[in-house]
Amino acid sequence: MACTGKCSRWSPRWLLLLMVACGLLLPPRAAASAVCETATEMDSSVRAGLESTARRYFDLAAKGDSAGLRQASIPAVANDFGGIEAAVSDNKDNFASAQVSVRPPYLLDASDNQAPLQRAEFFCGIYNSPDRVGFVIPNLPAGMYGFVTLDLATAKGPYMVSMVLQQQANAWKLAGYYVRQASFAGRDAQWFWDKAREFKARNQLRNAYYYYIEARQLLVPVDFMGTPQLDKLYDETQQVVPKDLPVDGPLDVAMGGRSYKLTQVFPVPAGQDLDLIVKYQVNDAGNTAQSYQGNIALIKAFVGKYPEFRDGFNAIVARAVDASGREYGSLLAMKDIK
Repeated sequence: MACTGKCSRWSPRWLLLLMVACGLLLPPRAAASAVCETATEMDSSVRAGLESTARRYFDLAAKGDSAGLRQASIPAVANDFGGIEAAVSDNKDNFASAQVSVRPPYLLDASDNQAPLQRAEFFCGIYNSPDRVGFVIPNLPAGMYGFVTLDLATAKGPYMVSMVLQQQANAWKLAGYYVRQASFAGRDAQWFWDKAREFKARNQLRNAYYYYIEARQLLVPVDFMGTPQLDKLYDETQQVVPKDLPVDGPLDVAMGGRSYKLTQVFPVPAGQDLDLIVKYQVNDAGNTAQSYQGNIALIKAFVGKYPEFRDGFNAIVARAVDASGREYGSLLAMKDIK
C-alpha cells in the first residue's frame, strides 16, 4: 500500500533510499491520484472510525484471536496470513496487559485510480513542516486506506503496532499489520543514534553505520514511512556506509587467508545483547559439521579483519546459506573469539 499527501512537494530522502532499495524508481508514467489527509484534515467521524477499528483489531491480537483477525482482513491478506498469525502468537502474552494509546491516523485516498499503483506516494501535512510524513507503498490497489499506529507500554518495554486498513463497503478491513519494538534493553532510538555518533567520532565507522541502522529500526513504525527526523538520520548514515561490507548486494571479502562471498551483515537484538549477523554463501549448508566449522572460521576471520566490532557487539552470528536457501547458523560470543 502507499501514501501521498496533498499540498506537499517535499521528497524525503529516506523514502528515496527505500525506492532505490525496493526497485521503485520507475520510468515516468501518467500521474496517478493519491492524496493524504492528516487527522486534523479528515472528517471527525472518519478519524473516530479508524481509531476505534485499530483498537478493536489490536484487542483481537492481544487475545491471540488470529481467526477473528483473519476474518476481519481483506481477501489478499486473509489468503496469506502466516506472517500476521506468527506476529500475533509471538506477542499475545506481552500485549495482553499492555497500556495502549493511539497516534493520530492518516487517510490515504487512492480511490480515483482504475488499476493498482506501481508506486503509490503519499505526502502528508504542510510543506516544510517538522510534522510532515510520507509513505511509499508499491503495487497498491485502488481504494481508500487508513494508517494507524498504536503505542504500547508493555512489561518488555515500549512497542509500536501499526495497521493499514482498507475501506470495503462501510467497514475498515485489515490490509497490513506490523509490530516493532521502540526500545531495546532499555535503550531507545536516540541512545543508538548518539552511540553511532560516538563511534563515528572515534573513527569506528562500521560500528557507527550499524548503530544508525538500529536507531532507525527503533524510530520508525514501518519501513515505508518517512519523516524529517528520518531524513536527518539518513544523511548521517550515508556518511559512514562501509565500502568493504555488503550493503547493496553480495560482496567478495578476503579475510583469514581466503575469500568469502558475504551476502548480508546486520545488527539484531538478542535478549539484552546486540549481536551482528553475517550471512555468506556456501555450496551445501545441509552438511552441518562442515558448516559449523566454516562458521567458526568465518567469525574469527571477520573479527580479525574488523576488530572494532568488539566494541559494538556482544556476539557474532555466522549463517551459512546455500543456493537452495538452506541456512545453518553458529554464534560465538565476543569474549570467546580469540
